[in-house]
Amino acid sequence: EKPAEAPPKRGRGKKQTTDTAPEPDPKTARGRRGKVTVDQQDAEPEQTVPEAPKTRGRPKKSATVPKEKTEDKPAKRGRGKATKTELEIEKVPVKQIAETAKKAYWLMKAEPESRLENGVDVKFSIDDLAARAEPEPWDGVRNHVAKKNMQAMQKGDLAFFYHSSCKEPGVVGIMEIVEGPQPDESAFDPNHPYYDPKSKRERPTWFCVKVAFRSKFTNPERVTLSKLKELKGQGGTPVDNIQLLTTTRLSVTRVLPHEWEYILGLA
Repeated sequence: EKPAEAPPKRGRGKKQTTDTAPEPDPKTARGRRGKVTVDQQDAEPEQTVPEAPKTRGRPKKSATVPKEKTEDKPAKRGRGKATKTELEIEKVPVKQIAETAKKAYWLMKAEPESRLENGVDVKFSIDDLAARAEPEPWDGVRNHVAKKNMQAMQKGDLAFFYHSSCKEPGVVGIMEIVEGPQPDESAFDPNHPYYDPKSKRERPTWFCVKVAFRSKFTNPERVTLSKLKELKGQGGTPVDNIQLLTTTRLSVTRVLPHEWEYILGLA
């Protein structure tokens, strides 16, 4: 009877060895795989592939699938917020562009000394503009590049009044664009010195704007054509590339903001 009792003790010893060794490993492995999806990627592919179908029956319990979806959602929300902030940032330069468009700068030439064109005196100085009680149409422009410059003008733009074809050409004052581009009525008038029979009312060729006097320079001798050319010759000045000096035959030219401020500082 005593030797028969020995085998059950040996059987108990075997059960203890099996209970201690395999149980802790699968528990820790399952815990890591359930909590962290990265561990699933780090694990061997043979172990992850068979577990995938098992997790199909556990979509509610396993947090891996919903976590990936929830992680994607905040990412999308983050992108949405970024686009809003980008739009808010973009609104600033857009407004600045709009403001600069409303306050674009130009230079417009007129002849202050008497000169007959087809029997009509085309003299017009800054003093003549200052004497006008109503806005003056800047008509008679018959150059397509100058016309396009006027078509780009908007109400509120500022322009230098430039005396040309005289003893001392130069910038003499400032006027404002008070009405935007419109068909040039002088092109339809046979009695006007700049009449153009090819320009029709239904399809006008030439356009003009209306201007109003704003100020006259106290020191126009500082911003004459010769002075501006001297400054350009020195190099490194804001007027080095001003359109007035690069395209001298244009009667309507563009003025950049830094060129405008520089000339104002001189005058």
